[in-house]
Amino acid sequence: MAQDELAHDNHDHHHHHHDDHDHGSELSEMQLRVRALETVLAEKGYIDPAALDRLIEAYETKVGPHIGARVIAKAWSDSSFKEALVADATKAVLAMGALNRVGDHLIAVENTPKLHNMIVCTLCSCYPWEVLGLPPVWYKAAPYRSRAVNDPRGVLKDFGVTLPADTAIRVWDSTAETRFIVLPMRPPAPKAGAKTSSRPSSPATA
Repeated sequence: MAQDELAHDNHDHHHHHHDDHDHGSELSEMQLRVRALETVLAEKGYIDPAALDRLIEAYETKVGPHIGARVIAKAWSDSSFKEALVADATKAVLAMGALNRVGDHLIAVENTPKLHNMIVCTLCSCYPWEVLGLPPVWYKAAPYRSRAVNDPRGVLKDFGVTLPADTAIRVWDSTAETRFIVLPMRPPAPKAGAKTSSRPSSPATA
């Protein structure tokens, strides 16, 4: 059986609040409270509605798992981009218009038939949210953070992934300075007539 190892890298939003109340709203009570608070803060000059709109637009268009899906799909279809991604993921992802404000150093690790990569943050929950969105609850949980190091094969099995005995597992420890994204193996081409999806599965951490 191949030896498993732990690798430590050193390396449309608008503010029509009155319309919401005048014409009825489908917003939840919490959403209405947030908008009311936003209105008060804006009136007192504590926040700039235009800046808030830009921030929300960034989260809707430039941050999240849809960015990661685009990155992986491009790597699968463009060998030059794949090489650039593996060589310098930070630079490659920024070239696609993504933001990079949390992790200054993004590293892409490639799965192969002989090597499967897993990502964990043993200290907290460091995660490349710019390209994968907010970390899942299980990623932040202590059981995952400890078992991913001590029993990665068992964790993968819990997720429904059973690897051949000769496939090594490498666990990468994410930090505040360095984040990781896994480049999965491209699925086999679908058979003629089979329904396909234009998007890859979200690039998971395991």
